[in-house]
Amino acid sequence: MGLIARQLEAAGIPTVCLTSARDITRAVNPPRAAFLDFPLGHTSGRPHQPELNREIVSDALRAFEVLTVPGSMLHLRYHWADDDSWKDGVMRPASDTGEDASGAKAADDRVERFDTPQYQCDADAEAAEASHGSADCMVCAGIDY
Repeated sequence: MGLIARQLEAAGIPTVCLTSARDITRAVNPPRAAFLDFPLGHTSGRPHQPELNREIVSDALRAFEVLTVPGSMLHLRYHWADDDSWKDGVMRPASDTGEDASGAKAADDRVERFDTPQYQCDADAEAAEASHGSADCMVCAGIDY
């Protein structure tokens, strides 16, 4: 995310990264970021709440106006729940030992990584092909998939 944002900025295109992973975002250091303290996968808000989604994205775009120092992060005011207890079980093994209740090691359940771009549907793949043909995307050129 940060690499692509910096490449876009170098090409004269301002960027803001909307993120739910504050520490990772700080590490990749995009030019501007807006942080939403929601579970991963819900970066623009809860599903089926289009008004909330629009508010969050609109507030994130304020980063263009209020962040003047490169690498700054805007913390958005929204909360997933009344307290932070939802974080207790997120991305953690079933026990501190890395084992589940039966004593089995916690499994790596991350999505498989591929060497080539993946698309949500055939229409997305067709649009990318129509836009770029067999040439590299000017934004993504140099990225080692």
